[in-house]
Amino acid sequence: MPTLQEIALKTSGADARIVSGHRMCSGCGIGSLIKTVLAASDKPVIVISATGCLEVVTTIYPFTAWNTPWMHVTFENAASVASGVEAAYKALKRRGRIDGDVNILAVGGDGGTYDIGFQALSGALERGHKFMYLVYDNEGYMNTGNQRSGATPFGASTTTVPAGKVSFGKPQWRKNLVEIVAAHRIPYVGQAAVHNTLDLYKKAQKGFNADGPTVLAVLQPCTTNWSFDSALTMQYSKLAVETNFWPLYEIENGVVHINTKPSNRKPIEEFLKGQTRFRHLFKPGNEHVIVEMQKMIDDEWVRLLKLEESGIQF
Repeated sequence: MPTLQEIALKTSGADARIVSGHRMCSGCGIGSLIKTVLAASDKPVIVISATGCLEVVTTIYPFTAWNTPWMHVTFENAASVASGVEAAYKALKRRGRIDGDVNILAVGGDGGTYDIGFQALSGALERGHKFMYLVYDNEGYMNTGNQRSGATPFGASTTTVPAGKVSFGKPQWRKNLVEIVAAHRIPYVGQAAVHNTLDLYKKAQKGFNADGPTVLAVLQPCTTNWSFDSALTMQYSKLAVETNFWPLYEIENGVVHINTKPSNRKPIEEFLKGQTRFRHLFKPGNEHVIVEMQKMIDDEWVRLLKLEESGIQF
């Protein structure tokens, strides 16, 4: 396992697979996230990128920040196109038209993964195409104005589920993408967060090296639409883990392993404070929403611990 300094060297300079020139929002962690994931591959990488924040800010016409083969596709079909690229690569290799190995990476936000692109992702996993799917999860349709997605958490206020006199925000808990894709019996699924570079790098390595389709879900706090100080992106990522809002774990060959177990779990209020999407929860009359949210998080954590302790294949 490389050190942080060694990873930093792999993500910078002329050999980096994504370089300067992008136009990400101030404080956005997607740059760090994608650089770390790409650096974890010991082979050339072909990237298929769904429409979304990453695609928009890295390819402002006529410029590009990509230093590796890259393809832009629609919201819904990144996994389908990755399947086609993998099939074409295998066919060309069989015919002796190309040599060497490559890694194929499909990338999408939570809108293009949990919702719009889920059918394509599920089909690709069921067929067993060898590629890794990376979802950078900022918990909403941030590129198009902060609409709610299947990843938006309970209680959050968005432009399509706004908090007000008759609503406390989104009334549903977020979709559990990790367990849904694990149910496809794929070899590896990892849940990571942008602040923990070593954990993210290790999980990306496992994803690239697995024999079959893999999925990596990474929390990426959105400084623009979560509306916190742009210097605090990594702090909010860390708080999400320290409150068990976003546990770091993996499911390898069906077996659950929790990577981080907070020794002194912080209350969910520590994560919610300072985000405008949750500020209404601190007004009189909404105390029950935070209590319910805390219970949901605690129940899910106990359930995850039991899955790990049982050792039973998922």
